[in-house]
Amino acid sequence: MSDTPAAPLRVGVVGLGFAGTTALDAFSSLPGVEVVALAGQEQPRLDELADSRGVPNRYHDWEDLVARDDLDVVTVGVPNHLHAPIAIAALNSGKHVFCEKPLAPTGALAQTMVDAARANDRVLEIAFNHRRRADVQYLRRYLDEHDIGRIYHARSSWRRRAGIPGLGSWFTNREMAGGGPMVDLGPHMLDIALFLMGEPRVERVSAVAYGELGRGGRGGAANSKTTGGNRAFEVEDFASALLRLDTGASLQLETSWASYSADEEDIAVELLGSAGGVRLFVRDYATDGTIRIYGEEGGAPVVTIPTVHVPSGHHLAVIEEFVATVRSGEWANAYGDYALHRSRVIDAVYQSADEHREVEVA
Repeated sequence: MSDTPAAPLRVGVVGLGFAGTTALDAFSSLPGVEVVALAGQEQPRLDELADSRGVPNRYHDWEDLVARDDLDVVTVGVPNHLHAPIAIAALNSGKHVFCEKPLAPTGALAQTMVDAARANDRVLEIAFNHRRRADVQYLRRYLDEHDIGRIYHARSSWRRRAGIPGLGSWFTNREMAGGGPMVDLGPHMLDIALFLMGEPRVERVSAVAYGELGRGGRGGAANSKTTGGNRAFEVEDFASALLRLDTGASLQLETSWASYSADEEDIAVELLGSAGGVRLFVRDYATDGTIRIYGEEGGAPVVTIPTVHVPSGHHLAVIEEFVATVRSGEWANAYGDYALHRSRVIDAVYQSADEHREVEVA
């Protein structure tokens, strides 16, 4: 084995908002990784980020960044409708891609991204950072080590009291975003549930979706950093779906940006097993006391509350795994297929809600 250190991975970041900045800071913090280029169309923000993070090259247009022949990785943190064109151009030019969720606004576009990754033998990873939370990882280990019997039903939800991100912005435009909370928050909650359940496949979906508050100009997030606009509210602010899995189990998936309810900023996942159950409940990004384990002793119900602290940094964790995969050279199972399945499921949710019937997942 050679003692010569590996050349640093050279990264170009596309996007100047929360997703782009988070990726920029995460990649910059890793040893052997250099962020050498940054692209975005808000010139003051571009200059501020490049100067404060020491990024030597800046571009107004993402095409100019992707055209560089000295990049190993392109990270995509822009509005949803731009994920596919940027990722495909980067993959076709021989670069690995780290993409913000959702993979794309539609399953068909997500398929083109996965096809490009496979054709060019390059890694395509998506920012499913919430499965890297310490409490989710604890539950995964617990389920590996303890038998809760057959998991026959699960519930997974992310619900907000008032949290529409940028009324009138790209977030609430169907063409640009692909949908509302189901495409914004749903991929995370679907990913956590399928991850904990051992990656079953979703076969059929029956769903409903509503936009009651958003259409009336209500339910906007008070602290939203997304610039508003005059676009019509074209997406849902609440969606609920019953998913039928290939294991015979079922999964209730629910997301909302706004509702007159007890919700604040609540993330919940619950698995019902024939011999036990587990529940994750995170109110307002809580870092402690988020897990309950349900069982029985001597015929009496028992609830266990393990001590699990959730530090920050789970976004960094998924990028660390992505970098490790790129460096491994083993890319055949890293073309984004699992993320594509999640996109196909979200597609089916919207189709079912639009057509008022149960549909098959493509």
